[in-house]
Amino acid sequence: MPEGDTVWRTAHRLHQALAGDRLVRCDLRVPRLATSDLTGRLVADVTARGKHLLTRVEGGLTLHSHLRMEGAWQIYAPGERWRGGPRHQIRAILGTAERTAVGYRLPVLDLLRTADESKVVGHLGPDLLGPDWDPEEALRRLLAEPARPLGEAMLDQRNLAGIGNVYKSELCFLLRASPWLPIGRLPAPERLPALARKLLEVNKSRPARVTTADPRADRRLWVYGRAGRPCLRCATPVRAADQGGGSQERVTYWCPHCQPDPAQ
Repeated sequence: MPEGDTVWRTAHRLHQALAGDRLVRCDLRVPRLATSDLTGRLVADVTARGKHLLTRVEGGLTLHSHLRMEGAWQIYAPGERWRGGPRHQIRAILGTAERTAVGYRLPVLDLLRTADESKVVGHLGPDLLGPDWDPEEALRRLLAEPARPLGEAMLDQRNLAGIGNVYKSELCFLLRASPWLPIGRLPAPERLPALARKLLEVNKSRPARVTTADPRADRRLWVYGRAGRPCLRCATPVRAADQGGGSQERVTYWCPHCQPDPAQ
């Protein structure tokens, strides 16, 4: 599932392509929106809220989308061949005279009044890349359940919005804490919101995510995706545990030497 930096970058690209122009084409290919038409409306802005995308248009309407595992927005110039997937996977088309944004495999697509955006994003905690970022509030929410495992607490978007499995694994490593450590036992927990913000901020405009400060392809991440390979810090083989569902996005990566299990 795309994480907060990826969604921020998608919103930025969509905003650059559409904002300030009127839609000359709108095709929303989900049954409940089949008769909705935003043609002729000015696109006010496109913004990210955690992992959610909000496209606001003239008349007080917002097109809300979420990429989840497979979704993507692609942007094309006039006459450019669309390459985001087969046509039957297209869920939304928003076109201006200069650019066309095509949403592929979008599992969530809603049209609502801008004044009602809280219905779809109001449950989220402080956004790591948003203007509402509040590290004190994020820390308060994280520590509200002190017995909760650190990794699980970080993934809960109600605590802070934007962390996915990659950053969960990397942050646990950088904090030298097991993902299963009760968050209430994390030393200096105030470091977590600050470090999370820093990682997403420095990566939001990068084509390839880096948490190690080493841009080489095999050394960009400390532990994520490195199961069985040497830890970049201590050379102990990195381990992986499937947290259920059989999805790569549910696998936790950690170094047993740098992040000892609190139960042992």
